[in-house]
Amino acid sequence: MINIEKFELENGLRLIFHKDESTPIAVVNTLYNVGSKDEDPERTGFAHLFEHLMFGGSVSIPDFDTALQFTGGENNAFTSNDITNFYITIPSQNIETAFWLESDRMLELDFSQKNLDIQRNVVIEEFKERYLNQPYGDVWMHLRKMAYRDHPYSWPTIGKDISHIEGASLEDVKSFFYHFYAPNNAIIVVSGNLESQYVFDMVKKWFGGIEKRDVKIKPMPPIPAQTKQNRMVLKKDVPYDALYMAFGMCKKSDPDFYATDLLSDILSNGRSSRFYQNILTKGEVFTELDAYITGEIYEGLFMINAVLVEGESMEVAEHMIWDEINKLINDGISEYELQKVKNKLESTKVFSEINATSRAYLIAMYELTDGADEINHEIEKYRKVTVDDIIKVAKNLFRPENSSVLEYFANK
Repeated sequence: MINIEKFELENGLRLIFHKDESTPIAVVNTLYNVGSKDEDPERTGFAHLFEHLMFGGSVSIPDFDTALQFTGGENNAFTSNDITNFYITIPSQNIETAFWLESDRMLELDFSQKNLDIQRNVVIEEFKERYLNQPYGDVWMHLRKMAYRDHPYSWPTIGKDISHIEGASLEDVKSFFYHFYAPNNAIIVVSGNLESQYVFDMVKKWFGGIEKRDVKIKPMPPIPAQTKQNRMVLKKDVPYDALYMAFGMCKKSDPDFYATDLLSDILSNGRSSRFYQNILTKGEVFTELDAYITGEIYEGLFMINAVLVEGESMEVAEHMIWDEINKLINDGISEYELQKVKNKLESTKVFSEINATSRAYLIAMYELTDGADEINHEIEKYRKVTVDDIIKVAKNLFRPENSSVLEYFANK
């Protein structure tokens, strides 16, 4: 059981405290409810750009990292389609430094042309290195466009096109900041061997004076209904032929989410999984075969990725995957097989919650979606999944008209 206390400041900032007596290190996790889904379709990549800008200096603190390192702290951040998340680990006795740093960059960044140019160039180089020049780097640009079509999930967090970041002006950046990076659009989770009243007083001291902002979170539109399979063929300078299959799946809050997650483990988690035992061990067609879920807050994707043995047929590879899927649907699974993946998933969840940084982030995500208390009920929801639930989900999920398929051929 993860014990938590919840507070809310007058400016709308949500604070969640978890007392952790097991470590002298405290975690301050700041989650902003803004991701690539909140961008203008013609001005994408801004949420990811801000992940970098938030470390480039704030109104009173020109060097974020140096100030933190002097007190023994470390920090990092990441952006997704749904959120932007910043976290600091620091000795508990120095936690006020973390509040000072986070509150200053929530208040206002160093909006100088020089800082924008520096961080923009970093993001542009990342775009080129990871998405344009890396083998298979452009996969998600094509898959998201196929699977989501004219939807806020239809581009990756780096953005649709490099020109969107290249053309970002100082006014564009300021406007994006003041619309989304605000106390009334943030959740702060503090974990450590501290007293809750002290944490509340410190957060009120450093964040209480930041005014609410006019946050404009647009309602998420429904995913356009897919009535036929989407297919794309690419031929580029990559080492081997690869196959990507994306199936539209339910929201994270949907009861079927837990069965869908377990289904991905049945197919592909470890050496006892079906893909490994029935396909990979034969070593004839695939060198890699994996299944996983993307786990967006709204409708996500169930992914099957494969790398083919050189010279093998893409048609044969896809047929083998469908055969294995149909075998699961038609022949079912045993209670033993389901219990095995439940046990494995439960141990993974428990270990992730032991890590203080992961635990603080998970608490923040639950607060955003279902309420922080729900973190204590997650494992029970997985335990309740039945064999019939798995088959029902598989039948609904694995339909050709619910899939987007990318055949990625090596240019030889």
